[in-house]
Amino acid sequence: MSRLNPLPRGARGFVRRWQGALDEHVIALAWSPDRTLLAAAAVGGPITVFEAATGTVRQTWSGHGFGTAALSWRPGDNALVASVGQDGKAKLWQVGAAEPLQVMPGGASWVERVAWSPNGQYLATAAGKKLRVWNAQGELVREYPDHPSTISDLQWRPGTQELASSAYGCVQVWKPESSEPLRRLEWKGSVLTLAWSPNGRYLATGDQDATVHFWVLKTGEDLQMSGYMTKVRELAWDSSSRWLVTGGGPVPCAWDCSSSPADTTPISFDAHEQNVSALAYQHKGPYLVSGGEEGLLVLWQPGKYKIPLAEYRLSSALTQVKWSSDDRHLALGTDAGDVVVLAVQ
Repeated sequence: MSRLNPLPRGARGFVRRWQGALDEHVIALAWSPDRTLLAAAAVGGPITVFEAATGTVRQTWSGHGFGTAALSWRPGDNALVASVGQDGKAKLWQVGAAEPLQVMPGGASWVERVAWSPNGQYLATAAGKKLRVWNAQGELVREYPDHPSTISDLQWRPGTQELASSAYGCVQVWKPESSEPLRRLEWKGSVLTLAWSPNGRYLATGDQDATVHFWVLKTGEDLQMSGYMTKVRELAWDSSSRWLVTGGGPVPCAWDCSSSPADTTPISFDAHEQNVSALAYQHKGPYLVSGGEEGLLVLWQPGKYKIPLAEYRLSSALTQVKWSSDDRHLALGTDAGDVVVLAVQ
């Protein structure tokens, strides 16, 4: 059900377009570049492709034995999806084909991360300590030296062919043409998630010890934000690279990065009854959504309003929140297997 508060002038609200279901927890969602299709992976393995306008099932793939871990839709290609999973494989799927076009070995018994480069030329996968880069045909381009521990995340720097990977104690930045890291950022701690600012100047990490680490790439300056209630798995940047919003408890916090966030106090947003489980900023617009373990989705506009602009309630914890590329629709996934598409009006 949707509940709209008395809204400031110009604020928005949610309208449900459709609701579908998977058999299990939704572990990944990915929009096609043209926004006509939505791929959703169940934690047990199967991948379902929905017509984004209606919720009609267009395609079902077997996914990965023992479970699918992540999805990535190739930029500029409305038919090619990459997936990885607990069978130790990465797979390329073509919409309209029942079997994968290519199956690639991840290098360990499970593959947990996958990401296309911004121009769609390269695909990166992380499996245990192994980081590999492939071309769009699934041919191996580069295998990097083993990381010191299990790779926790990987993210391409916006607008570049530079790839950041995290493991215990460090973040490294790589290029496909070299086996040596371009940059190594060291810090004694366990990184859970990475987030580049859209302008590529800053790199933030959410950490196991309930902190957020923040690097200024040009100078190498690093900062730490502490005081979170739980480990931090949720990070989101706004399109201007000014606001970094963090989870790590029931209250999202927005840090102003227009200058150094050192010795500043974040803006906090209070609406959730339980811990935040998902954060997502619009690609170009000013709106942020936060999803909670209690099933509440909240619309915010950091920097302008501290009150919720709109709320939408589901019956189980939100696991995935993804904006469409035109910022007009939201795809939601839940712990119970619900897949929902909302319009933002």
